[in-house]
Amino acid sequence: LAALVELLIKWQARINLIGRGTVADIWRRHVLDSAQLAPLLPATARTVIDLGSGAGFPGLVLAILGVGGVHLVESDGRKCAFLREAARLTGAAVAIHAARAEALAPLAADVVTARALAPLPDLLDLAEKFIRPHTICVFPKGRAAEQELTESQKTWMMTVVRIASQTDPEGTILKLEDISRRHVR
Repeated sequence: LAALVELLIKWQARINLIGRGTVADIWRRHVLDSAQLAPLLPATARTVIDLGSGAGFPGLVLAILGVGGVHLVESDGRKCAFLREAARLTGAAVAIHAARAEALAPLAADVVTARALAPLPDLLDLAEKFIRPHTICVFPKGRAAEQELTESQKTWMMTVVRIASQTDPEGTILKLEDISRRHVR
């Protein structure tokens, strides 16, 4: 994790990987915020898809912590170059997909995650092609989590578990299971 942070700070000078105002608090705002998801993943998870991986949060951090089968999905070529170098440097076993989630072929996932990518209704639309009956989604959300849930439940049915964020007093981690699209009659 230290190697990831060191590399990120070096690359941050050339490309915007994380918000400039969060660099000084990188360990809490990004690393711990990502790492807190690890205990929420099933031990049986074999395929984890991280949508909009950016600088590797949370997917690369999860892989560094030993989560297997992590797929990082990132459409920005510069960020993909960073992810490739970070994976090489840290020895993290990840598959990097340099594409938009919409362009990927369907892949059965045990877990889908994304951090700071889109509101929940949009995330579920992006994740739909990866969701199977056993799939869980683990999405860190901010203060708008309840509003996003209300909006998404117009289109989606799911079991929701809310977990308080360890890094943001206004944050919530949404763990979604039994996810299916509502069929309109």
